[in-house]
Amino acid sequence: MAAISTIRNIGPATEALYNAAGIMTAQALRDMGADAAYARLLQTGNRPHFIGYYALHMALQGRPWNDCKGEEKAALRDAFDALKATHFNTEKSELAAFMDQIGLIDRQ
Repeated sequence: MAAISTIRNIGPATEALYNAAGIMTAQALRDMGADAAYARLLQTGNRPHFIGYYALHMALQGRPWNDCKGEEKAALRDAFDALKATHFNTEKSELAAFMDQIGLIDRQ
């Protein structure tokens, strides 16, 4: 199986983040898709970063990371903000964030 860093725009440092989040191969990342993979990064404690999010989208489409512009970029920003709000809350204590991450907080 090919390493994640074989995908255009993804280098060794980013590959290490995905590996630490349990995504080990380029095919696993492709199968998971950009949103689910990025959500996994957030769930494992990585801080959200919009450029990393849209660069991942571009990478999985085989496009240069800086090819994202205009309406497409605005739509990805909206999706990123929604994903960040769901998976990353800076107002939580570290303990509350961890308990949420492992499923001990009721989200009803």
